[in-house]
Amino acid sequence: MGEDMFQSTEIGIDLGTANILVYSKNKGIILNEPSVVAVDTTTKAVLAIGADAKNMIGKTPGKIVAVRPMKDGVIADYDMTTDLLKHIMKKAAKSIGMSFRKPNVVVCTPSGSTAVERRAISDAVKNCGAKNVHLIEEPVAAAIGADLPVDEPVANVVVDIGGGTTEVAIISFGGVVSCHSIRIGGDQLDEDIVSFVRKKYNLLIGERTAEQVKMEIGHALIEHVPEAMEIRGRDLVTGLPKTIMLQSNEIQDAMRESLLHILEAIRATLEDCPPELSGDIVDRGVILTGGGALLNGIKEWLTEEIVVPVHVAQNPLESVAIGTGRSLEVIDKLQKAIK
Repeated sequence: MGEDMFQSTEIGIDLGTANILVYSKNKGIILNEPSVVAVDTTTKAVLAIGADAKNMIGKTPGKIVAVRPMKDGVIADYDMTTDLLKHIMKKAAKSIGMSFRKPNVVVCTPSGSTAVERRAISDAVKNCGAKNVHLIEEPVAAAIGADLPVDEPVANVVVDIGGGTTEVAIISFGGVVSCHSIRIGGDQLDEDIVSFVRKKYNLLIGERTAEQVKMEIGHALIEHVPEAMEIRGRDLVTGLPKTIMLQSNEIQDAMRESLLHILEAIRATLEDCPPELSGDIVDRGVILTGGGALLNGIKEWLTEEIVVPVHVAQNPLESVAIGTGRSLEVIDKLQKAIK
């Protein structure tokens, strides 16, 4: 009886650089908030969290700053991350509608994270009232969430392009066979666009504008019908606001280098693959998850470059969170098998 009472309170948290998602077994994704905190620098009080805080980025008076406490998928500011998590756990408890008994929480960490970084994550979650905290590697979570048979001895290749990191991993029998994690993701692409516009047009734009540009007219390195988009920023010469037109092929050039780094990581991972598993990859291909999987034409571009089938996960933004929540069952299954 005692055990059953805790059964419903297993939740999975995807602590992403850009968004934090919470998944519960019974209700699916119950929360999806940008990982941003707005803080009053004089009193250190937290003023807004999540979507409300994201709208403040780059628009606040001097004493209020909107910060992202997670950088490159790891905790950059411990206290703020704890505040963010507390708020999120509270919200999650409300939406599950349970008298929030201490839940079992599974959190995913980037596979390149150090022991110290992992410890920081599990401590932060424990401080927010979790009973047990399990950590799971992000690519494994992404694979489970994308419905890949991770517990079978076949090669599952996952390319998870997140906000702060891109993780490429070959997973077989529940573990990572070979993996590369690079600190290039959606944020880096936004930065590329900001610096390109600054160099070429002497115009300063914010990261939110850059993100919009990437989503609307950003393309992977493939032939496409040119599109244009109007953006506004501050002219660095006159210091006045100014509007310019951006072309999609300029943006493509701006992102070229970062995209090639992502390709390089995929190639490096496939090169490390044991020959027995290479056959599986030719048949089954590679699956893309994470926000980067939504970039226009990325599937076609990668198919061309690595000559194996490339698929996009069903809901790439959520697959890590879904996989994190489901992972306990898979972990149990595997541990039995490994024993």
